Amino acid sequence: MGSMIGILIVSHGAFGEALIHCASHVLGKRPLYLRQLGVTIHDDPDAILPVAEDLIRFLDQGAGVLVLTDIYGATPSNIAARILKPGKVEGIAGVNLPMLIRALTYRDEPLEVVIGKALSGGQDGLTRMPHRTP
Repeated sequence: MGSMIGILIVSHGAFGEALIHCASHVLGKRPLYLRQLGVTIHDDPDAILPVAEDLIRFLDQGAGVLVLTDIYGATPSNIAARILKPGKVEGIAGVNLPMLIRALTYRDEPLEVVIGKALSGGQDGLTRMPHRTP
């Protein structure tokens, strides 16, 4: 039984796939047990739910799954909220690339630790860039 936390991104359109592509570029390889589910305005949430549940089953290697979604309260996050299970499948809204990289970097840690690292990574990644002095 592996101890690696699975990661599922549930987001608008191709955003999740783009995040995975970027993270793979930064890390030099496409990470295992990382998947995404893109949701469009044409999708029926009730039809997508079983797909999300299948992905969770695949991604859970015994240590749990972290679900990352983009905008809290939007359709993708509402779908994500329906697959959460305390201590097994946890969720964070507001996913960005620093958050995903941080979650991937610490995914051998317990789920609760990965959540903390992902949140701090996502927040620390937000910074106003200083002007360069000539």
